[in-house]
Amino acid sequence: MIWYPYEQMKTMHTPYKIIDAEGVYLYTEDKKLIDSVSSWWSVIHGYKHPELNRAIEDQLKKFAHVMLGGLTHEPAQKLAAKLQTWLPGDLNYSFFSDSGSVAVEVGLKIALQYYMNRGEIQRTMILSLEHSYHGDTFKAMDVGDDEDYHFVLKAYGKNPDIIHIPVEINALEEAFEKYHDRLNCFIVEPLLQGAGGMRMYDLSFLRRARELCDRYDVLLIFDEVATGFGRTGHRFVADLVLPDILILGKGLTGGYIGHAVTTATQKVFDGFYDDNPEHALMHGPTFMGNALACSVALKSIELFEREDYMSKIHRIEDITRREMQSFTDPRIKEIRIMGACVCIEVHDPAELQGYQQYTFDHGVFSRPFLNYLYAMVPYIITEEELIKVLHTMKYWFTETLYYRVPAAPLP
Repeated sequence: MIWYPYEQMKTMHTPYKIIDAEGVYLYTEDKKLIDSVSSWWSVIHGYKHPELNRAIEDQLKKFAHVMLGGLTHEPAQKLAAKLQTWLPGDLNYSFFSDSGSVAVEVGLKIALQYYMNRGEIQRTMILSLEHSYHGDTFKAMDVGDDEDYHFVLKAYGKNPDIIHIPVEINALEEAFEKYHDRLNCFIVEPLLQGAGGMRMYDLSFLRRARELCDRYDVLLIFDEVATGFGRTGHRFVADLVLPDILILGKGLTGGYIGHAVTTATQKVFDGFYDDNPEHALMHGPTFMGNALACSVALKSIELFEREDYMSKIHRIEDITRREMQSFTDPRIKEIRIMGACVCIEVHDPAELQGYQQYTFDHGVFSRPFLNYLYAMVPYIITEEELIKVLHTMKYWFTETLYYRVPAAPLP
């Protein structure tokens, strides 16, 4: 039996069984659904894309996977070379892993060891944001700040080496003033905090963080697993403010295969490049640099460039702002829009009871959580399809509070 994620198995709703998928659509035996959340924000090119399929098929004829320990191969070499030229600044060094959460673990491990290699053993502290989410592995949970996901950590008590601050410049400055000589890194989801509630904040906060990290010699880590590849309306937030370590996942492979990368600047890499074997990064996920994943990632990046995906993303944002303009309801606390993300936060989570079934019956797959219903659509979505997603979100409030009646057709 499958043990499903984020569910109480005893009371969970029976999952919808998908038998096919193509473009922006998921198919059950009797329903055609627009996937409004891109399979947890990863399927940026849609499903069953012929060029992505072909990239995997061509590589599969050679081999599916070989370890990177003592071996190497062309797909991993080409992807690392592409990222070196494609990413901003001197984020030249790519350490591959098999998920965003593991890539976060690698980034945090690099930050700690960077200073241990320099003999600065007091730098054990990490600065992070309130309401942050960086994954469900243990150190990623530690730097996160979301008890709805990570309440199990209460068993250990508060970690004195993890400092969480609000997204306020005064709080940021105070934290650096107090802890700077003990910090090894400041890790953030830049501009958009995903699972913590689709919270959005201003670029000025990140610019000040960069200045303080430079002043006090602290590494700045951007977790762009969710925000990368255009989701915020920027190709990468790292294009605007350069971090020392950048973490990518999800859209890296177009949602085809779990794969991620932790990239580092020359300064960080040089902190490990040494005759001393104890200064090496002792980490090695079995499936890092998987040949199928690297091959499809290369094609995904090619599509992103060739098809001018940033224009697609800006169009999604423009349509979303137009359709959501002036929409209000007393149950809604706030509507937030950034790039290809829209979130409606309600005052009471009970107000979203039945929403997923409502959207299913109207031809949309959605997955609200807590007080938030949101959409992060595939970038290939048409205007008509996007409007259907947005209207379904709005009609939930205008038609009914709780979904207890058969679905009526949407215009």
